[in-house]
Amino acid sequence: MKLSTKGRYAVMALCDLASHAEGRPVALADIAERQEISLSYLEQLFAKLRRGGLVRSVRGPGGGYLLAHTPGETRISDIILAVDEPIRATRCTPGQPVGCRGNQSRCQTHDLWEELGNQIYLYLSSVTVADVIARRVLGTSGLVTGGLGTGGLGTAGLGKTDDSGTASGAGSEGGPNPRRAAS
Repeated sequence: MKLSTKGRYAVMALCDLASHAEGRPVALADIAERQEISLSYLEQLFAKLRRGGLVRSVRGPGGGYLLAHTPGETRISDIILAVDEPIRATRCTPGQPVGCRGNQSRCQTHDLWEELGNQIYLYLSSVTVADVIARRVLGTSGLVTGGLGTGGLGTAGLGKTDDSGTASGAGSEGGPNPRRAAS
């Protein structure tokens, strides 16, 4: 599954907005410059984000955009869905009884890919803008050297960590997180 620029840029822009708002509206031109995203593309995305209730606009001098909710209440999945980015790993249309094959049947691996899409959605629903800007979501760049080898992510591959390094979220077993970032 590949997330398009629409979903990625919307998440990048709202994280930037949350990081720079300080109670004042942020101009899209400023976000566009910092994130190296086309201003016209951001305008299209923010129209969808506003319709989705994730941002509110302030007109006039000093105007711009503010988050409609706190960063801790703004889930990454909501951002992606607001810009019409489907979170799925199948070719089939979600909720339809027919498959994507020529005879309208489902392929043998359909359930595997459908569950992958569900797990991605659950994970993105567990992560907020606050988590991202506080760097509580670690990718492979946050791996501590040694311990996990070079081939796998381990069981903590899809979680968040709190300040003590305890993992939570999808893929977590609730114990110490070997992926905790080095200080």
